[in-house]
Amino acid sequence: MSGLQQVKSSAMPVEVGGITGAHLLQYIERIERLEEEKTALGEQVKEVFQEVKSSGFDPKILRIVLRERKRDQEDLDEEETMVLLYKQALGMMPGTEH
Repeated sequence: MSGLQQVKSSAMPVEVGGITGAHLLQYIERIERLEEEKTALGEQVKEVFQEVKSSGFDPKILRIVLRERKRDQEDLDEEETMVLLYKQALGMMPGTEH
């Protein structure tokens, strides 16, 4: 049994300095459950990305699309305009070679 498990099983919550151990323990256990769920969800997302790849889609591009879907359209438009402007200035757009 690891040190953490020993502390978990043998520690009796008490009140110290106005902090109720039982109340604090509830929060800790709740966070631990959520962390476990987060790990499980992360594995599920990883599996979906594997399905995406096996279906012939590019996971890298899909991640870009997912990231952009979370953003405000006005911000995306402004960013796209600036990227095009920079590319033009560098001669990276057709017809703008230096």
